[in-house]
Amino acid sequence: MDRVVERRGLSRTMKLAIGGGAVLLAALLFWWFAPRAGSQTVTMDRLTISEVKTGTFEDFIPLRARVTPLLTVFIDSIEGGRVDKILVEDGADVVAGQPIAMLSNAELQLSTLARQTEVEQQINNMRSQELALSQTRLSNERAILDADLALTTARRQFEREQPLAAKGFVSGKQFNDTRDNYLYQQRRLATLKRSQASDERLQSSQLDQQRESMKSMSAGLGIARTNLDALNLRAPVAGKLSGFSIQIGQSLQRGERIGQIDSPGKNKLQAGVDEFYLGRVQINQTATVDWNGKTYRARITKIYPQVQNNQFQVDLQFTGAEPTGLQRGQTLQAKLSLGDPAPARLIPAGAFYNDTGGNWIFVVAPGGGSAVKRQVRLGRRNPDYVEVLDGLDPGERVITSPYTGFADKDRLDLSTAKE
Repeated sequence: MDRVVERRGLSRTMKLAIGGGAVLLAALLFWWFAPRAGSQTVTMDRLTISEVKTGTFEDFIPLRARVTPLLTVFIDSIEGGRVDKILVEDGADVVAGQPIAMLSNAELQLSTLARQTEVEQQINNMRSQELALSQTRLSNERAILDADLALTTARRQFEREQPLAAKGFVSGKQFNDTRDNYLYQQRRLATLKRSQASDERLQSSQLDQQRESMKSMSAGLGIARTNLDALNLRAPVAGKLSGFSIQIGQSLQRGERIGQIDSPGKNKLQAGVDEFYLGRVQINQTATVDWNGKTYRARITKIYPQVQNNQFQVDLQFTGAEPTGLQRGQTLQAKLSLGDPAPARLIPAGAFYNDTGGNWIFVVAPGGGSAVKRQVRLGRRNPDYVEVLDGLDPGERVITSPYTGFADKDRLDLSTAKE
């Protein structure tokens, strides 16, 4: 007789254990494969990976320099007026003092002539007063001579009559008159001399004042004539005339700028430098300029510390021969040397520096599957390389492309295909 075979299943305890284990395994797998808050998966085709190498660091920065005249002198119309003649054309080479245009100003001409007539009349009056003072001086001198002669005559008369009066040959009245006349002539001569000395001091002071006034008026007349002559515009220095675009019949205001003269054959370079190098650029630092297959040397002569559009400006002058054929406004490529070449650890320059400021970088793991943020210390940089001071060893690989989208992450999981 057959028996029914009873099938035994898993116990309830076993089922609960198996279920719990499955849940735990699923949680572990989710934790392991789920993206972390400080990590991000990035495809390799978005990145540029470079190797840390040992080499020679050349401390320089490239410059795009603009040719400008070494010396520029501006030409302004000293006096306003109407343009009557234009004697040179824009772009012409001129010499110092060469007439370039002629203006007319009837009001200025009439006022200058009236001033000239007035000054000349005052000068003539002063000369007449000077002549009168000279005549007075001569008159005083003649009076002194007459008084001295009269004194001499009275003294002789007194000396003749004095012994005769003592013997009674000359009456007392006559001798008294002779003596009184002699004393009078003495006092008269002394008075005239004091008067002449006083007049001489006053006349000398007056003559000096008149001469100074005459010089001042003559100087004023000279200024008036100079203002009139300023209607004839002249080149203040030798060079190339530019910006000279006035027309015949045009009215110019006083002080209006009409052009400029650039120094002939002498130029300088103006270049913009990134503000990052403001503390490292110094006067007399050297630069090289390549032009037509030749290299020319220049040096920094002036630094403009004002920063505009993240750049500051510098002036450079050629230290030797200047390239021929340079034109104003032309641009040249220059290389400014900031220091001597030196051995260093190097990484290629990249856009990562703008995102990190050179304080950290993503270092790729040896297997290449991930990259981790690491604090580093970077030094000098040029257009090709950045100097590594600390935090990286030769042979390590780093991400040098932009960190856009993951700059706030601590770890990157690198994948070969875009998911």
